[in-house]
Amino acid sequence: MSDVGRGAKRAEVLLSEGAYRIDGTDGRARAGTLGLRNGEVSTPCFMPVGTQGTVKGLTPEDLERLGARILLGNTYHLYLRPGMEVIDQAGGLGPFMHWDGPILTDSGGFQVFSLARINRVTDEGVTFQSHIDGSRHLLTPERAVEIQACLGSDVMMALDECPPGRAAPETARGALERTLLWLERCRTRHAELRAEGTGRAGLLFPIFQGASWPELRLESLERTLAIGDWSGIGIGGLSVGEPKDVTLSILDVCEPQMPVDRPRYLMGVGYPEDLIEAIRRGVDMFDCVAPTRNGRNGTAFTTDGRFNVKRAGFALDFRPLDADCDCECCLNYSRAYLRHLFVADELLGLRLLSIHNVAFLVNLASEARAAILEQRFEDWADDRLRRYRSEPDILPD
Repeated sequence: MSDVGRGAKRAEVLLSEGAYRIDGTDGRARAGTLGLRNGEVSTPCFMPVGTQGTVKGLTPEDLERLGARILLGNTYHLYLRPGMEVIDQAGGLGPFMHWDGPILTDSGGFQVFSLARINRVTDEGVTFQSHIDGSRHLLTPERAVEIQACLGSDVMMALDECPPGRAAPETARGALERTLLWLERCRTRHAELRAEGTGRAGLLFPIFQGASWPELRLESLERTLAIGDWSGIGIGGLSVGEPKDVTLSILDVCEPQMPVDRPRYLMGVGYPEDLIEAIRRGVDMFDCVAPTRNGRNGTAFTTDGRFNVKRAGFALDFRPLDADCDCECCLNYSRAYLRHLFVADELLGLRLLSIHNVAFLVNLASEARAAILEQRFEDWADDRLRRYRSEPDILPD
């Protein structure tokens, strides 16, 4: 277990808010520490996603035991339910959900485009109908910042327009221009809220776009960096339908132009092989619903590959899910028992597999950090990918 492994106590905060210290590098891979209002975060890191103020099936105490040091909250869902009045009176999202560590919130834009019935997208903002009750709302750049300030986010993301990964150049260009226009307005409103000194507005990260077009990506990055002295940067619009080799090629193109002394956040990416390849290319922060979503469907991430525990071959397999993992699930329960829980539609199965998958990704990032600091990242990454991509050892001897 590495220096940020499970059960580790929160370290004394030494870095000021927004400071990012590079602790070590190995090739393009980086290990760093980000100072935030509610604590320091070691990178590379995986951020479990608490879409509606909860990481599905897990308590904040679970997450702290698993080694998670920062969570992601979803602006769109929390704005619609329970609403800003409730969360404001609770003192912010952290107190509301009983989490005392850092929180990053997305802008809500991705969910507006993917979930809501969109009526109109203009330079003013996005007018949409709620997927819950059909009510109409206008999400502007200013409103996105105000909502996240109400949530008390340590890191808030600027409102962006996320085109499909395979968007045509003209579509990607339009989204790029609107994202930059909105970024200017987010920056202005964020500065106003910080000047008011309410203490609820955290750092603002921009997001650069450009779909799968390298020249648009580089332009978007350059113009984004010219707008402000950001504390970090979001890499948006990847893992949204484009082939994985395209995702990696875009990271290869953009990495040399990204600030060395700022954290780089690859949004919505959270499968084990993707984390390793992105860390290899200089990415620091990740989030995804994949570990809990896959866990609820019976799929486990393990050192030796991904497999579904509902398979009949596990009925008499009394080995742990992953012999290399020391999470609650792997220490105490067998594959046979986990299969039984899923076949019997018992909720405990969903919870245990979610615990394991979140632990797996949190510790994968932690192991990558240790390998970087010890100058053995490439060997570690190659070995982990070889094992993960090999035929899973799913049946007992």
